[in-house]
Amino acid sequence: MIGNTAAIIAALLLDRLIGDPRNWPHPVKWFGALIAFLERKWNKGTFLVEKGTALLVVVLAVTAFSSIGLLKISFWAHPIAAFCLETIMIWAAIAPRSLKEAGMDVYKPLVAGDLNEARHKLSWIVGRDTDKLNESDITRGAVETVAENTSDGVIAPLFWAMAGGGPAALLYRAINTCDSMVGYKNDRYEQFGKASARLDDVVNFIPARLTAVLLIAASGKPLAVCRYAWHIVKRDARKHPSPNSGWCEAAVAGLLKIELGGLNVYKGVVSDRARMGDPIKEREAEHILETAKFMERATCFFVLLFLAGVIIYEFAIPWSKSISFISGLWHS
Repeated sequence: MIGNTAAIIAALLLDRLIGDPRNWPHPVKWFGALIAFLERKWNKGTFLVEKGTALLVVVLAVTAFSSIGLLKISFWAHPIAAFCLETIMIWAAIAPRSLKEAGMDVYKPLVAGDLNEARHKLSWIVGRDTDKLNESDITRGAVETVAENTSDGVIAPLFWAMAGGGPAALLYRAINTCDSMVGYKNDRYEQFGKASARLDDVVNFIPARLTAVLLIAASGKPLAVCRYAWHIVKRDARKHPSPNSGWCEAAVAGLLKIELGGLNVYKGVVSDRARMGDPIKEREAEHILETAKFMERATCFFVLLFLAGVIIYEFAIPWSKSISFISGLWHS
């Protein structure tokens, strides 16, 4: 467990220092290429649910065999090589710096009053039409994206890395990539992407709820605000069409005392999303910055809690053995 913890901390440091260089080879790009290839071959004709399930199985099998195999080979070569490889695996699965930068790319032109540039940068990270959004709705789009991806891009991969090391983190990322590419409820993907969407819901069930708790607990807000935010989570989280995304958005909406959700336009089609939170305050650019800070604090708090648990566990076992040994000597 100590080695696993060290790899997680090293991965977070790498992300902090380097981030996610766009020109470097990245497992998500490989996942995407494999998914796109299989989707072109299989997403046609009949038995689409079965074919979509087969796609998911193939992607996960390739990810598991390659990551576990490479980790074993590197361990046989040298334990330090295995540590470095596992660190890289976890680093590839998390994206706190990229998530913050995505929010800041919208925040900076918005603060400068350049709405056209803010709309353009927002269009990089959301699927909705952005060309007619005002400052409030641009802010809403950025806040919702950072809040939702605090789970998907940070806490969830860390959670699975803590549970199963680098391979588990990459498996989570592979599932998440399958869902992001084929897990849509439209004519093309509703049947084919069903397995990917369902499994993504399963692997995010605990992390999403954990993220809501972490966001509130590590927010630095007064106790009264934290209680209010938790009230909003309990009231609004289940209104979201996703069984998991609403938890993070509701937590942030409560902490900022703003309303998220509402009308979105996708390729000219209006969609009315469930509202999260109460419009106590007007949405403004600074809320993007605050949401990014919530994400960073929640990440640090989560890792510190895990580190404390590992230390207690590692010290508890020798202490328990010592007590048992002394007890045995006494009774003999």
